Amino acid sequence: MEQKQREDRLQRGLSYNAVEAITAGVVFCIGIVMMVDTYRIGAGWAFDGPESGYFPFRIGVIASLASVVIFLRTLFGKKRNFEIFVSGEKLKLVLKVLIPSIVYVLATQLVGIYVASTLFIGGFMRMIDKSGWLKVVLISVLTSVVLFWMFEIQFKVPLPKGPLEALFGY
Repeated sequence: MEQKQREDRLQRGLSYNAVEAITAGVVFCIGIVMMVDTYRIGAGWAFDGPESGYFPFRIGVIASLASVVIFLRTLFGKKRNFEIFVSGEKLKLVLKVLIPSIVYVLATQLVGIYVASTLFIGGFMRMIDKSGWLKVVLISVLTSVVLFWMFEIQFKVPLPKGPLEALFGY
């Protein structure tokens, strides 16, 4: 009995239908953002031709309308697919990478790419590899220092920096 419950828990997850609905919602939001932003810069037809947002605005409309059709099909369609797309266990593994990656992108905007990369590499080393603190600090800091030296000093390619780099005049 206990084995059966464990197997049932592992079989639960997102169905193909649910994944399609979620994806349609994300694409709809992207389309709305495209329309709002391109309308702001001009999405019409000027005396000398299309404004800069003319085509992107229409692409946003098409993406939004297509996502609405797909969303409605997932709710009311005749051929809805309720088979499991991804089990709960596999979804956890994906989220273990996805969520820190999103945090990394946001942290890059706040503290710069080098500090964010140090924390990202160190976090994964501790979480996934279960490395010791000395190894984590050495590898994550050394990696960011080498990348800083390579991009900022050797190649003269400025990457997003935060308050720490400002202390050193970069």
